[in-house]
Amino acid sequence: MDFSDFIVRRCPSTAMYIPNFITSEEEQRILAQIEKAPKPKWTQLMNRRLINYGGVPHPNGMIAEEIPEWLQTYVDKINNLGIFEAQKANHVLVNEYKPGQGIMPHTDGPLFFPLIMTISCGSHTVLEFSKRENLDSTSIGENHNGSAVPRDSSRNRAILFKFILEPRSLLILKDELYIDYLHSIDEVEADVLCDRICNFENCESSYKMGDVLKRGTRISLTIRNVPKATKMKLKFC
Repeated sequence: MDFSDFIVRRCPSTAMYIPNFITSEEEQRILAQIEKAPKPKWTQLMNRRLINYGGVPHPNGMIAEEIPEWLQTYVDKINNLGIFEAQKANHVLVNEYKPGQGIMPHTDGPLFFPLIMTISCGSHTVLEFSKRENLDSTSIGENHNGSAVPRDSSRNRAILFKFILEPRSLLILKDELYIDYLHSIDEVEADVLCDRICNFENCESSYKMGDVLKRGTRISLTIRNVPKATKMKLKFC
């Protein structure tokens, strides 16, 4: 696949943004499946809840679990892009964000192949980026269950640029943006669009400075490769 039309050129390399990566029908099927997920599958955090599919990443390695067939469809779609090179995606982190919920500045860390693929469903959000040295070193990284730790005050953040993530879009982050920058989502119920959003020209919709977009409930599928995983697969209901 030729990604040249999807490169976000107004930010450090390398980011790609693909609007309408999935169809409206696919989005509705994803949302319906997530809605049916049993409560024990969810990990409840203070500011959102999440599900790990494929296993729980851990410094000692991940015991691979079978990804449900409905979700494996999108893992295969990601793998078919060839972005992971010789690797294959084997883990999906599902995050649910209600209006007013977000995630603190973090990197995804060394447990994963240094590449992030995120499909957004249900609502837009705005992803913010800070240079790593602008935060205390203890603020970077994620828990093995996918939750960023520890909490950080927004007043410590120097936001350099932002992406608007539309429903059904795919965001790809790698290289410098994976290693040297922190990404976060502010805990607000609406986003005021400004000139620090650097992917306007890649978006499906047209936006104006000062537009106010109210958030709905957003489901994100972050699809990644965990290199240190067992070959044994355990199937859980």
